[in-house]
Amino acid sequence: MWLRILFLCSCTLLSHLSFAGERPKIGLVLSGGGAKGAAHIGVLKVLEANHIPVDYIAGTSIGAYVGGMYALGYSADEIEAIMMKTDWAEGYSDTIPRQQLSYRDKQFRDQFNIPFKVGYSDGEVKTPKGLLQGQTMSQLLLDSTNLVHQFGCFDQLAIPYRAVATNLVTSEAVVLDSGSIVAAMQASATVPGALQPAQINGKLLVDGGIANNMPVDVVKAMGADIVIAVDIGSPLMDKSQLDGTVAVLNQLSTFLTNASTERQKKLLTDTDILIRPAIDDLSTTDFSIMAKALPLGIEAANKQLKKLVQLDVGEVEYQAYVTNKHQLSKQWTNDIDRPLIAINYDNLSKVNKSLIKETLGLNIGEVVDKKTLDAAVDRVYALNKFERVDTRFVDTPNGRELTIVTRGKSWGPNYFNLGFSWEDDFSVESAIALDFAYTLTDLTDTGGEWRNEVALGNDKRMMTEFYQPLDMDQIFFSKANLEYTVDNWNIYSDSGRITQFDRTATKLDLGLGWNFIQQGFMELGVTGELGYIENENIPASADFNSYGAYIKFGYDSLDSISFPTQGNRVTIQVYLRNEDLSHRFDADHFSVQVEGDWKGALSIGNHAFVGKASFATVSKDGEFTIHQSDLGGFLNLSGFHKNSLVGAHKVFGAFIYQYDLGRDALGMTDYPLYLGSSIEAGNVWDLKQNVKFNDLIYAGSLYVGTDTSMGPAALGFGVSDKGEKAFYLFIGKNF
Repeated sequence: MWLRILFLCSCTLLSHLSFAGERPKIGLVLSGGGAKGAAHIGVLKVLEANHIPVDYIAGTSIGAYVGGMYALGYSADEIEAIMMKTDWAEGYSDTIPRQQLSYRDKQFRDQFNIPFKVGYSDGEVKTPKGLLQGQTMSQLLLDSTNLVHQFGCFDQLAIPYRAVATNLVTSEAVVLDSGSIVAAMQASATVPGALQPAQINGKLLVDGGIANNMPVDVVKAMGADIVIAVDIGSPLMDKSQLDGTVAVLNQLSTFLTNASTERQKKLLTDTDILIRPAIDDLSTTDFSIMAKALPLGIEAANKQLKKLVQLDVGEVEYQAYVTNKHQLSKQWTNDIDRPLIAINYDNLSKVNKSLIKETLGLNIGEVVDKKTLDAAVDRVYALNKFERVDTRFVDTPNGRELTIVTRGKSWGPNYFNLGFSWEDDFSVESAIALDFAYTLTDLTDTGGEWRNEVALGNDKRMMTEFYQPLDMDQIFFSKANLEYTVDNWNIYSDSGRITQFDRTATKLDLGLGWNFIQQGFMELGVTGELGYIENENIPASADFNSYGAYIKFGYDSLDSISFPTQGNRVTIQVYLRNEDLSHRFDADHFSVQVEGDWKGALSIGNHAFVGKASFATVSKDGEFTIHQSDLGGFLNLSGFHKNSLVGAHKVFGAFIYQYDLGRDALGMTDYPLYLGSSIEAGNVWDLKQNVKFNDLIYAGSLYVGTDTSMGPAALGFGVSDKGEKAFYLFIGKNF
């Protein structure tokens, strides 16, 4: 294997040497510096304008990316176009967009909103090796390189190339010279602690800047006679700037990178050229500064023009050099348009291969482009079962072979989850909820899960559920759910809370279901419930029990549960029960309970229009049912206290307008800032014969809010035509 790689490298290297002829061979070194790496493009523009060829390239971190793109055959202008149109900030989030999740995972994320990655297995608590796993960044890099195949040696590129990473175990520099150029680029730029270490050839690799931020020695070892080195490293901060933990940690990191750069500078001779752009005041993490960094690279290179022009090979020879680069790059770019002859699965997880194959949705004989591959990888990653989903191509005389690498979550397969929300209307009491979950996954070949939940706060709940997919593709499932709940029914008047009913119940559901699409499900089952109702003013409790059957339907394609801009969410539940109540109420009666909810959204630019509707009724001969519905609270008859209106029959509708002020007017990119208003109407009734639409209560609200990775946060004011008014504060609360 290694002899074959060595042979390929030698043959390709000889072809580069023969083209270079007798002239001195020029090596380009591009250092690390994050977003300031756009300055490297400026340097490349000056080299191209002055007919200066590059025979070897070595880079670290962002330098490995720019250098790799140039080595593949892209021009400086092409690299600029790709870098400037890419949203690099997206690469620093591996969160699966809500609309891509399955229905079940959507509901789970809405409840457990804290991004808390902790698991348990093999007798120990586990966490990821980085805050991010690098999934999105890998896809951005893959798109940049246009799905090129793996290389037996990077000397096969249009320009021989090396990327430098750091061995996390030994702290030594690792020179990457073969394999996936995307993996090499990403390994070289993997910030330790922030990103999961890359695994290549059995080594854990992180950012090369720690060991060698400006690899002059590497490009000299490749055969360069003259080195052009570009230093975009960060300067040390002065005493006044060291005002916090983050600043101190950044300073320590700069110690390491600068020390390695200084060692490399000592290897430069009088014939070599060092270019240092004036980028000291620019951020390494704010990619919006790239447009400022690029001209600084041009300016710095032009300051060295007197030495650079001595490397000018003339118009004719330079055009021959460019033509040779293009011819070499065609050897792999032409293969991109060839059909797949095989799809291989390197499954490093417990997820069944059949599910991965079905979700991927690619077929042999198909020509795969970037858009198609991205969509396929997104579908597999959205299963929410993998740490990373990677791809690699191998080109053969008959066509392309694609390998899908699925790596299970290293902190699994058993996970802890945490949810928190706080709601306050500044009047009676706050509603605080704290949710815990512990889920054991992959318990069966088809992906069985055992989930246990505890909810603390105003309403209390304990639940255990076993969810068993019945087929390899997880289309059909069975479910057993046992839960214990304590709910509060608060009755209010203008002067405040009058009284409270406490409903304590134990419930068992056994169901069979069908995931008819990723966003939706149907379920049939049987249900049983027993418990009691207490009131603070009544000494004795009222016991109850019920049993029967149910059917549930759910569909959810919303991009956000609280501030949606597109999609719909529909839930319908029908229960057929026999309710057995104690003598304080009616005798046992058969009842039919129907509940339906809808929420939908569409947007035009930064303007979103949201609709809500809900309906509930219980068909029962008697005058009381233990299965009640409620209204009241923000965007649920705003102005009223939360759940202050209770009855067996409910009708509600709302129209909501929200304007994304943050993205439209304030230039906010990380999180939106919404200004919204609503018009609402609805009511509840105890008895069906009392339902009258002229009894509808009308309400409205104004609010400002944002949607974060930890759920929504909002401040609003609501008022009703009954004179009810309330301010609302939400943190991590879905509404």
